[in-house]
Amino acid sequence: MNTSSHPTDIVYYRLTPDDLDTIESLLSSTGARYPHPEAPEFLLDAPQVAAGLPNGLTRFLRTFQLSEPAGALVVQGFQVDDAAIGPTPPHWSEQADPASTRREEFFFMLVASVLGEPFGWSTLQRGSLVHNVIPIRGEEHQQSGHGSAELLEWHTEDGFHPYRCDYLGLMGMRNHTEVPTTYASIVTLDLPEDVMRVLAEPRFLIRPDDEHLNNARKAMSSPNSTIMQIGNAPIPAAVLFGGADRPYLRIDPYFMSAVPGDSQAAGALDLVTKQLESCLEDIVVQAGEILFVDNFRAVHGRRSFHAAYDGTDRWLKKIVVSRDLRRSRAIRASADSRVLR
Repeated sequence: MNTSSHPTDIVYYRLTPDDLDTIESLLSSTGARYPHPEAPEFLLDAPQVAAGLPNGLTRFLRTFQLSEPAGALVVQGFQVDDAAIGPTPPHWSEQADPASTRREEFFFMLVASVLGEPFGWSTLQRGSLVHNVIPIRGEEHQQSGHGSAELLEWHTEDGFHPYRCDYLGLMGMRNHTEVPTTYASIVTLDLPEDVMRVLAEPRFLIRPDDEHLNNARKAMSSPNSTIMQIGNAPIPAAVLFGGADRPYLRIDPYFMSAVPGDSQAAGALDLVTKQLESCLEDIVVQAGEILFVDNFRAVHGRRSFHAAYDGTDRWLKKIVVSRDLRRSRAIRASADSRVLR
């Protein structure tokens, strides 16, 4: 395990003083024009507004999107006022003053909009596009962003779903105890060709995580949601896909297995899991930093930590981004809806 400050296969962009001046001016005008970062009028205009970001930052983001130089990116240098944002919420729905992080959320959403279209899930945080990732009392041992005492096992974000995100974004609001996000890139794999062939065949089942399933069960108005359908009867899928020379990755070992009776696939899954585990690295997302993981090229998780529940715990914002929102139209209420069901 590499715990250095610069893990493998990540690219970095540090905002300059001129960049920060440009961004603050842009955020000031954006905040005056739009009520909040999930307002329909802002989401419609976001690509146009994002054109006001510094050219160097935009080029960095577009290069990451189009050239795939790394499995993740980090934007550094944006400042967050620890006092101004208020205490870490005790629950994702209980931020004392939602307006206290509007500035940060607008910046996060503009960066995300360069990479694609932010979206949400009806089964996660009431369909919100910007999530609070915080420890919740009573959920310490859950495999979700609200756990703490248990390691959040590494995974492809929403790997069970065909319309999973292209990019997972995390922005630091507060991380005084430097709780690490775990990360491993597909470039670290060195698998035999016969194992690669097995992993590229639809011989594996991935089930939805508990948070998705529990909320899907509560939503009796949508008993036929894709979450429930996949939970009841997951469709066999491949772990590796895309170009043979630089394949993409889809894996979630905690909620995943080979098709029953397929010992060859089970062995291949065990091998790729062990290799990724051995290459797992730590990234500490500090306040103001933005991490975007390419969900097709890398996996992520979180180390366990002790939550104090005193308003100072680790607090991240989260956004998921699709490069092609249209492909999920069948499970959205309307063409302009961003919530998958």
